[in-house]
Amino acid sequence: MKKILIVSDTHRKDENLKQVIEKEKPLDMLIHLGDAEGSEYAIASWVNETCQMQMISGNNDFFSSLDRERDVEIGRYRVLLTHGHYYNVSVGTEYLRQEARARGYDIVMFGHTHRPYYDVDRRRGDKDLIVLNPGSLSYPRQEGHAPSYAVMTLDDAGEAHFNFHFLSLE
Repeated sequence: MKKILIVSDTHRKDENLKQVIEKEKPLDMLIHLGDAEGSEYAIASWVNETCQMQMISGNNDFFSSLDRERDVEIGRYRVLLTHGHYYNVSVGTEYLRQEARARGYDIVMFGHTHRPYYDVDRRRGDKDLIVLNPGSLSYPRQEGHAPSYAVMTLDDAGEAHFNFHFLSLE
């Protein structure tokens, strides 16, 4: 079984991220979907040695040398990692979905909105497209404002499963 931690929009407020990494370790992969704001250089030291890092830049990563988006293989899935602001995700996911389908992705992961989101886009005659946003560990914007992240696991058959987790506000 593989375990992938998916986070976004930590904005250099890293205590929740450190807590989540400690709780979820060991990890096979950590995906950060942008707006780490400089913490990208430290995050690798917080995970186990065998954890693969996949990080992209967000709209607040002004001086980052991270890629704007990435094409990643996770098991049998082709995954697009993007912060989402170039796809106007603040007003909806339709443009992002169209682009991901046109480019042949199975999963598209994005951040930017600070709201957790999960949808399986089923279209007749087309393969399913999973659309996912883990929310934000630092500045959540959904109702209740609980910091959130997602965990993707690949079972022994290679099937992807997703779980969202919310930190207590106490």
